Amino acid sequence: MENLRGHLLIAGPNLWDPNFRRTVVLVGHHTEDGAVGVVLNRALDVAVHEAVPPLAGLVEPGERLYLGGPVQPTSAVVIADFEDPESADALALGSIGFLPPEVDTGEIPGIRRARIFAGYAGWEAGQLEAELEEDGSWIVEPAIPEDVFTDDPGHLWSSVLQRMGPAFAMLRTMPADPSTN
Repeated sequence: MENLRGHLLIAGPNLWDPNFRRTVVLVGHHTEDGAVGVVLNRALDVAVHEAVPPLAGLVEPGERLYLGGPVQPTSAVVIADFEDPESADALALGSIGFLPPEVDTGEIPGIRRARIFAGYAGWEAGQLEAELEEDGSWIVEPAIPEDVFTDDPGHLWSSVLQRMGPAFAMLRTMPADPSTN
């Protein structure tokens, strides 16, 4: 299987797990030992300065915290766009990567923008590959920087499917619960 670092996992029509229904996950790390990423489109109703005050200086005032996934939801994960990509703990795409977990945020120069997540998504060895083989679970698409820092996270799932073309139009416009249609 190809390395999916820097790709999006778009929840497909057969993915009913409430942790991932209609999500867009950025894969930041993928090896034979497993994969790690963050859900990009689940903004929470709490501002970063309220939830994790030490990280508030990394984001714009009033920026919301995001639910990155079901793994360690009380831990903060920071994705940033670095002037010097070598400052990242792990690069996901281009100059965008993860801030090292135990770093003094005042010691990292050159962060152009950042987004803070509560928790992350993780898969053990072979787990993501098995899920990808399940028809309709995940759709894979290369990520672009605008996906990571979208101003409209609530519409990211639909927007990514739209840019993927007409083959995904029906999925994109399908109601969240088709039984209510």
